[in-house]
Amino acid sequence: MKSNKANEILGNSQNRIAKGTTIKGDINSEAGFRIDGEVIGTLTTPAKVVIGKDGKIDGTLECSNADIEGAFSGNLKVSGLLSLKSSAHIEGDVVTNKLAVEPGATFNASCSMNSGVKSLNDNGQQGKSA
Repeated sequence: MKSNKANEILGNSQNRIAKGTTIKGDINSEAGFRIDGEVIGTLTTPAKVVIGKDGKIDGTLECSNADIEGAFSGNLKVSGLLSLKSSAHIEGDVVTNKLAVEPGATFNASCSMNSGVKSLNDNGQQGKSA
């Protein structure tokens, strides 16, 4: 069992995938991510994910909060705030609690806004349409 102090340290840590890097496969982490490269697969974290202007995810993303400036295609589950910057390009299925979209963002997705998207491990929260 992890201590609260260990969780705090991990929660403040951030993984970085640099521009020019492509990762194919599934990633699970307790720490947050900054994506400036490309991820093809599933990324799961209870922390925040930032997709930079040059960043791209093609697959599934499950996280607590997300700021997206780059591209996302696939299934996106955000238990807190999903913030789409003006350069964001989103396609697929989105389930979130809160959504902020800047003018200029491309949002071609089906979106469900549920306050019940609490557990990242709970697969039964998906299907309620708004």
